[in-house]
Parts: sequence; C-alpha cells; structure tokens
Amino acid sequence: MALTFVRFKHARFSARFPEGFRYSPSHYWMSPVEGEEGLWHVGFTKFATRMLGELVDSQFPLEIGSPITPGQTIGSVEGFKAASDVYCVMEGTFAGTNPILQADACIVKSDPYITGWLYAARGEPEPESMDVHGYVALLGQIIQKMQDAGYPDDGAEPEP
Repeated sequence: MALTFVRFKHARFSARFPEGFRYSPSHYWMSPVEGEEGLWHVGFTKFATRMLGELVDSQFPLEIGSPITPGQTIGSVEGFKAASDVYCVMEGTFAGTNPILQADACIVKSDPYITGWLYAARGEPEPESMDVHGYVALLGQIIQKMQDAGYPDDGAEPEP
C-alpha cells in the first residue's frame, strides 16, 4: 500500500502522518486493512512514540473475538521512557496483536505506520476520531500548550 503523508513541524518536533488514516485525540492511528472488510490496524502516532521512547514490551490479554469499546484498557506497553496502558479507539471486536511486536517491539517507533501497528480490530473507529488534518491541528495546539507550560520542544520534562 503506497501512503501519502502530511508533514507537520512545530518547533523541534517534526513528523509525517499518513493521509487516509483516522486519528484519535489520544494519539493512536487507525488504518483499514486492504482487502479485509471491517478490519483495522491500530498503532501509536509518531508523537506518542516520541513520548514513550523505544518500546521493550507489550501485553494484550484479550482473546480474539472479545468485544471492545472506545476508552477500554486493552493492554499495556513498556518503553525506555515510560510505561503506558493501551486504550481502545475502536468499537467492535478484538482481532489480535501484531506478531512482530514479540520479536521486535522497537518496530513501533522505527516503522509506526506500516509494520509497527499494535493491535487489530473489527468494527469502526471511535466517534471522536479525525482525519490527518484535524489531528495535525490538534497536535499543534497540544505542543503549543506544552511550550507555554515550560516544557522543552522535545516533550521532555521542564527544567526546574
């Protein structure tokens, strides 16, 4: 699948975000799987991976076919910078995790939009999801608020 990207730059943070994906306000992307009606891959945006750092582990205790709803905690990830729960951004059923994560969790940061997806779901993206242009606008607001609060441009903790 050939992707086209929208470039984003704010201060020292820059990233490219694929068009045609849906994005959640909680920094996940959702992409329909080509040739699989109703199946979506879900992953972290580049902004989320910047906050977490390299991933070292992931856990998704749900069984395939389990019902899922937006906001539900469905797993967890551990990175060098932080550990985080993984929240569902889909309405439907859990369709499994990315098998590559067990062998190479760093793929989430190095290739977040193709092979670095976290989990698959059958259903529909959460109602709050937005297109790439809505997400880029939201991200600009978030980074500006972080800067106004004294956080450095790279999202690190502010200096005392």
